[in-house]
Amino acid sequence: MYDMKKEDYFTHCRMDMLGVIPPGDKKKILEIGAGTGVTLLQAKALGLADEIVGVELVPLEKSCQRHPDMDQFIIGDVERLDLPFREDYFDVILCGDVLEHLVDPWRMVRRLAAWLKPGGCLIASIPNVREIKTVLKIVLKGNFRYDSAGIMDRTHLRFFCKRDMLDLFEQNGLDVLRTISNLELLGKGKRVLLNRLTLGALSEFLEGEYLMVARKPERR
Repeated sequence: MYDMKKEDYFTHCRMDMLGVIPPGDKKKILEIGAGTGVTLLQAKALGLADEIVGVELVPLEKSCQRHPDMDQFIIGDVERLDLPFREDYFDVILCGDVLEHLVDPWRMVRRLAAWLKPGGCLIASIPNVREIKTVLKIVLKGNFRYDSAGIMDRTHLRFFCKRDMLDLFEQNGLDVLRTISNLELLGKGKRVLLNRLTLGALSEFLEGEYLMVARKPERR
């Protein structure tokens, strides 16, 4: 199915995710679903990282996967690969629209938590299946028809509401520090205005996606 995706599916630089990386020293950053590697290279160019490692399901032509500034890039199914990462190694792990594609995202989050240093952060974006157009399509039109992209992407295996996303991290060894809505990132538009007029009461129906920042607790 992934060979049918448009090129920009893999080439988008996730500045939204880089923007929530905690400040401080340069970090060791792992990205799951790294696409062409452009987000990782941008992290290094911005001085956020001194080591960048990517994992992507498929090799991509005209990409940065083999760029000389890329410390390591692994091709394969992250759920099946025997990855060579040490526990407590990475400062930051990025998962941009990845977890909903996995057979067992709960197990994956446990693995990611193990690779994080104590105090390290997992930053993940996940589509919100409670979004109003998706809900109305199911409830009123009576269909669960998949699309080539978006919330009902046909490559999605799992679906999450906001509460499910929080549980995904909190029940697998991480503390959620921030939940950032795409309305917050957009800053303007009809949905942003409606959200303000209703004082946030409809926010979970207006959000297409959430960006979560979760931290591995420090050892006591």
